[in-house]
Amino acid sequence: MSVRVVIAEDAVLFRAGLTRLIEDHGHRVCAAVGDAGALLDAVDEHRPDVVIADIRMPPTHTDEGLRAALEIRSRHPQTGVLVLSQYVETRYTARLLQGNAAGAGYLLKERVSDVAEFAAALERVATGGTALDPEVVGRLLRAGNHTAGLATLTPRERHVLALMAEGRSNAGVADALAVSGGTVEKHVASIFDKLGLPPDEADNRRVLAVLRYLGP
Repeated sequence: MSVRVVIAEDAVLFRAGLTRLIEDHGHRVCAAVGDAGALLDAVDEHRPDVVIADIRMPPTHTDEGLRAALEIRSRHPQTGVLVLSQYVETRYTARLLQGNAAGAGYLLKERVSDVAEFAAALERVATGGTALDPEVVGRLLRAGNHTAGLATLTPRERHVLALMAEGRSNAGVADALAVSGGTVEKHVASIFDKLGLPPDEADNRRVLAVLRYLGP
């Protein structure tokens, strides 16, 4: 698949590297900009499939990129948003995922060096999936207060759900745990049942399960 991307990153060399990496994987970079205002303008103009934005950008280098990402999710809900950060900042993740984890991702910048994983995360977010850095998931789990339904999950089911929170497919979970796809499917079905997430037309139970797991 080929996706259309807008990049917002104030570090020129990192921005150029991202552009090259993305284009080398057959995707199109519609615009690559250096601040949040230019990002919003570029999204309005190009309507990309996904945005990649650094959380900290000029002028204050605090949360300009995140605020722009939230604005994009409000104004262009069909556009996926993948934010990058040098540090794990769980309060930013919670704001990004609030109410809906579909088409959202949060990765540490160091993950970009794993080109295959980064490209897979980009494509997941562009198609409405979720991509959360394993370190981010770990911090959220240590900080969160989880609902009673989660207490009924077995340790293996919790592990499966944590891998789902990173954005892994059933096949990806199976690879990570060295088990069969059928075994993962049974675990996932049990998770949905214990969390009270019946089938629906949108088939968004994976997203709802992740939100239940990570939410306050």
